[in-house]
Amino acid sequence: MKSLGKITEELINKSPFLREAMSENLINISSLARKLRPEIEKISEKEVNEGAIVMAIKRMPPGYYHQLDLKIKNVMGEIGDILVRSNLASFTFENSDTLKERQLELVNILNKENDSFFAITRGITETTIIVNSVHTDKISSLFKKEKMSSESQNLASVTVKLPSINIKLHGVYYYILKHLAWDGINITEIISTSNEFTTVVSQSDIDKAFSILMKLKRNNSEVIA
Repeated sequence: MKSLGKITEELINKSPFLREAMSENLINISSLARKLRPEIEKISEKEVNEGAIVMAIKRMPPGYYHQLDLKIKNVMGEIGDILVRSNLASFTFENSDTLKERQLELVNILNKENDSFFAITRGITETTIIVNSVHTDKISSLFKKEKMSSESQNLASVTVKLPSINIKLHGVYYYILKHLAWDGINITEIISTSNEFTTVVSQSDIDKAFSILMKLKRNNSEVIA
């Protein structure tokens, strides 16, 4: 027969997000014990005192998710420059036989201009192009025969340069995105390479997004795993 502590730990570990919230001290232990009690009693086939469940929760070892949280915070503390680009626009087109040709024309034009920002992401059925807003007319002209499904203006991007270890550690992007979501920032697009992570947001949210990422970097700069 499993011990109360083992049963409690296994139930909690079924929910990584619950374990994460516990590590952030966001969970009321008494309420959690009350919620777990029926299932614990079903598994153990006996009545269990709520206070005993509370003690079992408090005695749980830090475990895997605690260690993962520390590793992610170390990555945040080691991020490099945080770069902001403003006055961007996003265009999404349905994929077609001619779309690649138009993309190549656009890239050739933008490569001749200094300090141009552009990102092209091709999906299964559509392609999104993000450029400086000053190039909106070029997009309209080059892609006038393509079917555009959406357009967004007044955007900005914030790019985080991550240490190379990030590609071997799951949860890094989630850690960044959850902090942006908690502050009510809507992410329009996400662009990533192996060691760079870019979020595109509304121009009105860019100052807040930059401040959040700087805070993550500063607050985790001295975390030791």
